[in-house]
Amino acid sequence: MGNALGIGAHGRAAYDSRMQSSLGITKKVPYPFAEAIEKAKTALAEEGFGVLTEIDVAATLKSKLGVAREPYVILGACNPALANEALQAENEVGLLLPCNVVVYENGGVVYVSAVKPSAMLGVIENAALASVARRAEEKLACAVEKL
Repeated sequence: MGNALGIGAHGRAAYDSRMQSSLGITKKVPYPFAEAIEKAKTALAEEGFGVLTEIDVAATLKSKLGVAREPYVILGACNPALANEALQAENEVGLLLPCNVVVYENGGVVYVSAVKPSAMLGVIENAALASVARRAEEKLACAVEKL
């Protein structure tokens, strides 16, 4: 249930298929889960990101804890040029890399959500890094929008 501000029960804006929070840019997508993962990878590639890691959270929780949950995959996305620039600006920024993109199902609806690099990298006070974060965020937002 939303409220007068258009914020849904989970703290996401309830407008259109795009939603934003302080941590990420999320879009409800009209694809089955497995197809959404492939389309997200393609959209990321079009924006210069490669997927370095793919973590099936639901399968891990099932095998390690016996916990069943709806499908949930984390894609560790990296734009090499931006990562290099970020590392030149702040050597320990690698602690906050790569940019995570999650594909998940909630109540039969599939979502793709990309981290906001400005939120992640905002913990480091470095103007050069803030510039890299803004550019990465623009590219991730474009990738999500393409879905």
